[in-house]
Amino acid sequence: DERLRSNTMIWINTVRPDGRPHSAAVWFLWDGSKFFIFSMPNTQKVRNLRQNTNVVLALDDTKNGDDVIQVEGKAELLENNSGLSATLPAFAAKYGQMIKSMGWTPEAMAADYSQAIRITPTKFLAPVE
Repeated sequence: DERLRSNTMIWINTVRPDGRPHSAAVWFLWDGSKFFIFSMPNTQKVRNLRQNTNVVLALDDTKNGDDVIQVEGKAELLENNSGLSATLPAFAAKYGQMIKSMGWTPEAMAADYSQAIRITPTKFLAPVE
């Protein structure tokens, strides 16, 4: 749980309409039961999720890859900023220094990355050998 709360990047893996996989490294929040990701609205991952809500998240920041966390889940595209306003304070707390170093404010980042994605885990996978 601590790594899910503290790590800064996670890979989201989605499926294109033609069946090809798509992976993207993203910032994320873990609230103890769900993941939240914010995206620009017209990205490949968002287009994929409009067709297929199945995702795999992958997290590993160890040097030798022996502590991989994989999570299967169902994604939901939240409309009308419903997920954004509730999670922006936690997101700003986690990424505030990174946002500031890029010359943004949390509000400016939220305006650009306005598509909230909520992922409900269906299965946590043990490290792969």
